[in-house]
Amino acid sequence: MKRYEDLSPSLRCIMTPGPVEVDPRVLRAMSFPVLGQFDPEFTDIMNETMGMLRELFVTGNQWAYPVDGTSRSGIEAAMVSLIAPGDRVLIPIFGRFGHLLHEIAERCGAEVRVLEKTWGSVFESSEVIAAMENFRPHVVAMVHGETSTGRVQPLAEIGRACREQDCLFIVDAVATIGGVPVETDAWMLDAVIGGTQKCLSVPSGMAPITYNERAEAKLLTRKRVERGLRTGDVEPGELSFVRSNYFDLGMLQDYWSPKRLNHHTEMTSMLYALREGLRLTLEEGLAARFARHILHEKALIAGLTAMGLNLYGDPESKLTVVTCVLIPEGVDGESVRSMLLDRFGIEIASTFGPLKGLIWRIGTMGFSCRENNILRLLGALEAVLIRHGVTVPRGLAIQAALDVYE
Repeated sequence: MKRYEDLSPSLRCIMTPGPVEVDPRVLRAMSFPVLGQFDPEFTDIMNETMGMLRELFVTGNQWAYPVDGTSRSGIEAAMVSLIAPGDRVLIPIFGRFGHLLHEIAERCGAEVRVLEKTWGSVFESSEVIAAMENFRPHVVAMVHGETSTGRVQPLAEIGRACREQDCLFIVDAVATIGGVPVETDAWMLDAVIGGTQKCLSVPSGMAPITYNERAEAKLLTRKRVERGLRTGDVEPGELSFVRSNYFDLGMLQDYWSPKRLNHHTEMTSMLYALREGLRLTLEEGLAARFARHILHEKALIAGLTAMGLNLYGDPESKLTVVTCVLIPEGVDGESVRSMLLDRFGIEIASTFGPLKGLIWRIGTMGFSCRENNILRLLGALEAVLIRHGVTVPRGLAIQAALDVYE
């Protein structure tokens, strides 16, 4: 019989666009005793989490709760619940995760129209609004922060246009929530999905979402009560009912409401983690947290530029928490990444699709977004590039970053 060693993962400096390093206080919270999901002490924790999510999303929405699963589970829950077969759905795409929205909308049976922007830039709001006026969609679905390209899309004018045209606006804010302003109510966003494993510095495994009364009104027209929980006649088989049981927001909100209508067994330890991550975020203060991410981004960019490296993409639309760096000509980008990880314990990311092999992506998110991480990365990257034959001005990168901090 094979024997297995004690689990002992290596300590890493994780500077990717997710996952990132988890705050030790979040890890501590995950070690607390498990409670039953209907224990009043646990339902109090559920209610507290909902309250903190409303603050995080900057919303007065009644519904703000996590979907159990990775960030994609929240995206899928929102889309399968709010997109009925035959609905017209407009999806503006400027990176990998816009294509994900397209794929999910197709699986919902929607009539999908896409707009595509060259990777490295974002849309003018007028471009999206013009397409809406032509297509008259029931739903617009869009990524806020695209980690594949390091760009952030302005949303306020698009949200206003969606409200004027009476279509729902679904926004993927997985990469931005907790690190970049997300103004749910002010920007008139109908449904917003966040992520835990990025700027909140919580392990992957929950997807915070919020949605307003406009979104709720539609999902309630598609709602079903699970067969084993029905007390009356069997409901008719309308074609528009939500095609997923697990991701049916109509049933999930009953679970998170005072009804506590059983739907699934809540992920107790993950909810502890999310609550603690939210508590730490709100304790720091959203404005202070956003300013911290900007400060470390500036230091990182100063160091990379002093090293002679070039950034990728339109600087006007740069995402604060992801910096994309062009790989120097003739350099094996994967070899650099491997040496950073093997020798220095630092992980940065490559990317996907048309940018594969052309850029590195460096995340400065949540608990990973710290001065010592920035300085460690710059020093290590300089050393690794020199080992790969790149002519680098020695010592200037860290000095440039220190100038920003001082």
